Amino acid sequence: MSDSIPDLLPAGSPAVPVRCVSTGDWPSVEASLPASQRAFAAASGFAPKAGRLALLPDAEGGLARVLFGLGDTDARGYDRFLTGKLPGLLPAGDYALEPEGIDAAEAALAWLLGSYRFDRYRTAPQKRARLAVPDGVDVEALSRIARAVALGRDLVNTPANDLGPAEIAQAARDLAARHGAAFTLIEGEVLARDFPLVQAVGAASTRAPRLVDLRWGPSGAPRVTLVGKGVAFDTGGLDIKPSAGMLLMKKDMGGAAAALAAADMVMGSNLPVCLRLIVPAVENAVSGNAFRPGDVLRSRAGLSVEIGNTDAEGRLILADALALADAEAPDLLIDFATLTGAARVALGPDLPAFFTEDDGLAAEIAAAGDQVRDPVWRMPLHAPYAGLLDSKVADINNVSGGPFAGAITAALFLRRFAPAAKAHVHFDLYGWNPSTKPGRPEGGEVQTARLVHALLAARYRA
Repeated sequence: MSDSIPDLLPAGSPAVPVRCVSTGDWPSVEASLPASQRAFAAASGFAPKAGRLALLPDAEGGLARVLFGLGDTDARGYDRFLTGKLPGLLPAGDYALEPEGIDAAEAALAWLLGSYRFDRYRTAPQKRARLAVPDGVDVEALSRIARAVALGRDLVNTPANDLGPAEIAQAARDLAARHGAAFTLIEGEVLARDFPLVQAVGAASTRAPRLVDLRWGPSGAPRVTLVGKGVAFDTGGLDIKPSAGMLLMKKDMGGAAAALAAADMVMGSNLPVCLRLIVPAVENAVSGNAFRPGDVLRSRAGLSVEIGNTDAEGRLILADALALADAEAPDLLIDFATLTGAARVALGPDLPAFFTEDDGLAAEIAAAGDQVRDPVWRMPLHAPYAGLLDSKVADINNVSGGPFAGAITAALFLRRFAPAAKAHVHFDLYGWNPSTKPGRPEGGEVQTARLVHALLAARYRA
C-alpha cells in the first residue's frame, strides 16, 4: 500500500481489541466488561457519545481494550465513517475492530482513509496506529480503494514546485504501467495544432502543457471515458488572482487526481469496461505570451471561444479534452474539475455539485454516493442560461460576465463540447478538506472517485 497509509495487518495478528459502542448498546457492553475495566471506564467518565474514547488497562498496566463511542447510530446525522477518527486518537500500536455493531468493511475503510498522512517533506514521520484485517473483509478490495485514494491525495497535496504538467503526466504513465494500459502523451507541435485551447492556457508557463490519453480494457465492452482537469497551478493568468486566492491553487489539478484515482480503482477491480482516461495538464501562468481577455481562440471542436476571463481556464482545457473524448461517442463520459467558486458558495466544500441531463443516471449517482459515503448533489443544467455565454464576436464566451449561476453556466459551456456522448456527467468539486473529519484528514481529497468506482461496478459488473 502507499506509504501514506499503513499496511493492513493479517487477520488474527496480535492486536488490542477496539469495541465500537452505540448509545443503545452501552448498557450491555458495560455489563460484559471485567469489574476492573468497568470501574476504570466509569472513573474516566466514558460515555458512548460519538468520537469518545476510553483506553482500558490490563492488570499489568498495559492496554487491554479500547472503547469507542458511536453515539446514536439511528440519528439522521450519524457519520458511518466515524471509525476514521481512531487513527488520530489512538497511540501507535496494533489494533483490531470487534465486529459487533458495525459494518466491518466500511469501518476498516474509514480507518484506512483516516490514517492517511502526507509525510513527504517531514524528516521524522510520525508512527501510526495499524489495523488488523477484520474477519470476512476483502483485504484486496479494501487496500485497492485506499491505495487509489492515497495516490490522488498525494498528488493534490504535493506543492506545485514539485508537481507540474510533466509530473501529472508521469503519474498517469506510472498508473498505466501498473495496470498494463496503453499510454499516449501529446505535447509540442502536435498539441499546439490539435488542442489549441490547452496550448493557449499553458503557453505562458516555462513548463510546457501536455495531454495524457490512457486506454485499458476490451474494445467491445461499454465505453467509459474519464476526463480530469489538470491545472498544476492557477495564477488566474492576466486576470490574476489576489494572493489569498492563490494559496490553495496547487489543488487546481484535483479533477485530474480524482480521475486518476477512479481509473486506478476501475482497472484494479478489473471492471468489464473499455476505459479511457484523458488529462490535459497545464500551468496557468503569466508572461508575455499569455492569452489575454478579449482574445478569440479556436477550439479542437471548431467552435471559436472569446476569452471573457483568463481565470476561467479550466473549462477551456476541458473543452478540448471533451471534444477528443466525444469523437468516440462513449457510453458514459465523466469529467472531474475544481471548476467554480459558485459551486462552493452553493454547496460548501464537502458536497460536490454534479450536472447531467440523464435523470436515471443522476439517481444512480446519488445512490452510489450515499452507499460509499462520497456525497454529491445534483444541480440543474438550466438550458435558458446558455444565452449568458453568448459572444458578439465568437461562437461562445468562456464566462457569462455576470454574478449569477456561475456553476451552471460553466457546466453548460462544457456540454457544448460533448454532444455525441450517450451520457455525460460533470462533477464540480473542491478537492480539499478544510478541516479534519472522520476518514478525511485536512488537505487534498479525491472527491467523487470512490463514487464513480461504485457507480461503474453497479452498472457494468457481470
